[in-house]
This record gives sequence, C-alpha cells and structure tokens, in this order.
Amino acid sequence: QVQLVESGGGSVQAGGSLRLSCAASGDTASTGCMGWFRQAPGKERERVATIYSTDGGTSYTSSVKGRFTISQDNAKTTLYLQMNSLKPEDAAMYSCAAGRVKYIPPLFSRTCEDKYWGQGTQVTVSS
Repeated sequence: QVQLVESGGGSVQAGGSLRLSCAASGDTASTGCMGWFRQAPGKERERVATIYSTDGGTSYTSSVKGRFTISQDNAKTTLYLQMNSLKPEDAAMYSCAAGRVKYIPPLFSRTCEDKYWGQGTQVTVSS
C-alpha cells in the first residue's frame, strides 16, 4: 500500500504561481510513476502531468504545457507540481496518484496505473 498526501493548494490571482506537493509513504518501491490530476465542478477528472521514476520522463496535458512542471525529489517520495501563469480555468481540486507503469497496445504507449490516490488539494484562481 502507498499513502499519498497533497498540500500547497490555495487561492491565487490569475498570472500567479503555486507549488503543489504530494508526500508518498508506504511501499513506494512498488510504484514506477506518479501523476497529478484535477477535477473542476461539473467536469471530468483530467490527467494534468505524469512522471516516470525510471527515467524521469514526463508528459503533460496540452493546456498546461510550458506553464506547469512536474518533478520528484531524489528519494522519489515527494512529488511536486510547479504551476506558473495560472489561469481561472486551472481552478480545480488537484490530486496525486501513483502506480506501476503500463504499456497500452497496439503502440504500447506508456501510461501510469494510478492505483493509489491522495485526498486532493484545492486550487482557486481569481481573474
């Protein structure tokens, strides 16, 4: 089992920055990837960014590319999401997830299992 606890959410004006953290504990060695998700009221949950522990590879949803950066500490126990140039449409509940790496046929593209979840941290962006 892996436990995840997010922090760092809050209220910020458009154009501002926030840094989210996700502290992982338990059997973290069983996971190979971690990611950030967000869900706004009335909308589906969206994968924001993913990082793969083996090679540090990252991926982002197109709407945050160039503004958000996902990273991990060296021990791979804390996940970060640096969010810059925030927009009102970035407002949501942000959650972190962890799991094993999966490869999806037929191209065997890489994705994360997202087996373990945190409770989330709220981000509010005012215009």
